[in-house]
Amino acid sequence: MSVSIVTVKSQSDIHTFIDAQWLFYKNDPNFVPPLKMDRKKLLNKKVNPFYKHAEMELFLAKRNGAIVGRIGAIVNWNHNKTHNDKVGFFGFFECENNQETADALFQAASEFLKKYSMTHMRGPVNPSMNDETALLVEGFDSPPVVLMTYNPPYYANLIENTGMKKVQDLLAYRLHNEEYLSDKLRRMTDIVRERNHVNVRSVNFKNKEQFLKDVQTLKEIYNSAWQPNWGFVKMTDEEFDFLANDLKQIADPDFTIIAEIKGVPVGFALGLPDINQSLIYNKSGGLLSGIWHLLTKKKHITITRIIVLGVLPEYQKTGVDAVMYWELGDKARKKGRPYGEASWILEDNVMMNRALTTTMKGEVYKRYRLYEKSL
Repeated sequence: MSVSIVTVKSQSDIHTFIDAQWLFYKNDPNFVPPLKMDRKKLLNKKVNPFYKHAEMELFLAKRNGAIVGRIGAIVNWNHNKTHNDKVGFFGFFECENNQETADALFQAASEFLKKYSMTHMRGPVNPSMNDETALLVEGFDSPPVVLMTYNPPYYANLIENTGMKKVQDLLAYRLHNEEYLSDKLRRMTDIVRERNHVNVRSVNFKNKEQFLKDVQTLKEIYNSAWQPNWGFVKMTDEEFDFLANDLKQIADPDFTIIAEIKGVPVGFALGLPDINQSLIYNKSGGLLSGIWHLLTKKKHITITRIIVLGVLPEYQKTGVDAVMYWELGDKARKKGRPYGEASWILEDNVMMNRALTTTMKGEVYKRYRLYEKSL
């Protein structure tokens, strides 16, 4: 039978949309089930401040009553204002290995974006580049780390056969702490600290007033340091606070650091414990079972994901980034986490890729792809 496309409308439909993800990863040992509660919050237009400047429609594909795919279509008005374009987005894509189904899903997403006069479609983003983003195209032999995407290998063919073309690759680097925490790097970072009066401190999680002050500092650095990057859109205050409150639940203050020069904040870095190493056992995606797995298996976490590391433009040649890399690696080593992942990095970010391959001795072990096509 031919496939039919159904628009998600009710709360029951939202639950069905979320649950549908499990259909496409049966017996996949590398699939990490998301927490359903987190997905509900991410998609909730009344709770997630992203939707104050965005439109989104979700679609399910059905054949003979059974769900065989899903997709979201997103218009991010702040992106369009920032980049002076009319690019719409797709995300939350899941699909059986059937081109007819994929074509129908992308057709539904395209028609939605055209209603808002979008001229191009890009993705996947879930639902923005400040969230989980891009399609895994290389590195299917291991599970994704925290807040990174995962998908079956055949998704790339389905997407490309709809006319989508690569527009940008995002890279994930594997890091081995003992390989890059050399005496040479320690001496170099010591020189940088002394020469430029660099101090690195942790964000204060315990004092509410100081925490809010530190979050404001992180926000200002983030929106300035990442401004030149391809596809970047500043977070609104509400979006940043929303994200900060979420990450606070899993972040370790030791790995949430601010670099200062002569007392002035100039950069920050965030390293998250790879809780996916615990959540991979939480097959149902339930909250209580997820908490149980996090509590009972946290000692087995061996990876720290460096999710954010940035320096204000005027301080980017001071060596402050190397000092923060050293701090994160040294703390991870002391906590018994020998491995790291630095992700994601734009393939055309020459400075960051050079630092990761030379200073950090990292190797690209996963590649993610963003696609685009004209509407």
